[in-house]
Amino acid sequence: MGHEWAVNLLGEHIRSGGVRHAYLFTGPAGVGKRTLALSFARALSCQNKPSPGDYCGQCRPCQMIARQQFSDLAVLQAETVGGEMKVDTIRELQHALSLTPYETDRRIAVLLRFHEANENAQNALLKTLEEAPGKSILLLTADTPENLLPTIVSRCELLRLRPLSVDALGRQLQKNLDIHLTRALALARISSGRPGIALRLHSDPDLEANRKQWMDHLLSLLGESMAQRFDYVEKQVKLKNSSKEERDQLRMRLREGFIFWQSLWRDVLLQSSGMGEEIANVDYRPQIEKLAAAVNAAEAGEQITRLEVVSNRLGNANIQLLIESLVMSLPAVSI
Repeated sequence: MGHEWAVNLLGEHIRSGGVRHAYLFTGPAGVGKRTLALSFARALSCQNKPSPGDYCGQCRPCQMIARQQFSDLAVLQAETVGGEMKVDTIRELQHALSLTPYETDRRIAVLLRFHEANENAQNALLKTLEEAPGKSILLLTADTPENLLPTIVSRCELLRLRPLSVDALGRQLQKNLDIHLTRALALARISSGRPGIALRLHSDPDLEANRKQWMDHLLSLLGESMAQRFDYVEKQVKLKNSSKEERDQLRMRLREGFIFWQSLWRDVLLQSSGMGEEIANVDYRPQIEKLAAAVNAAEAGEQITRLEVVSNRLGNANIQLLIESLVMSLPAVSI
């Protein structure tokens, strides 16, 4: 959705016979990396292509790849979002790629969220990239190339996926979901132009309740003392005696919450810039107007950037110190 340039590029690689042995799709969570990788896998494997570089969606390979159950497809990722992909996963992949394709003329490996791979796993994959079997293609997704070994990035065809404009995503959502444009634009704004997040907001009522909770937390923190902010972090980040699974769930919850915080700061930026009619969180308009009177557009932009950086570092940094730094950097404004 909204990445026609990437679809056209990959289709042209198929049509011209210039398919690379490895591709890297990067961009923020929910932007469409996984969807694009699996669609490319379908286009590579389809038995009834409507046209070169396209796929029918109906043949056995297309349907099985959509369910991630195709014999010539391996989909690998860390066990949980924010978890760790280990070297054993890559060693298993290396064995699978050494086998002859079963139903098509190539084996395809999709490595999701590869920025969660530890150093040993990345080094192991580097060997595969350097000596890739002739009948295999690797499709990697990651939040940013900077979180991977430079040698891995240099051996892949890099496609950077960026969030869509609010108008573009809104029109796509209106068409695909058959909803009113006002609702579609609100979803596009809250999701910061990320189709995956917008679709989840539309389909999951619990996510809307979570949005309100996170927004209320942020607005409350702005008027609290440093001691109260430390207390908030202590309650949110309960790491003492926590299991690995609990820490992974915490990372996932924080990433989700920070998307909502970004949407509020984006609204503050718009309001400060005289574009208040375009804010997404219209149910918080009075608070946004009050905050915009105390915080300028540049400061709001800095908060958006800081949240993106923190989200990207959740997987490999001290979570408590990271969140403390974020919360302490919030402006002091009584809302």
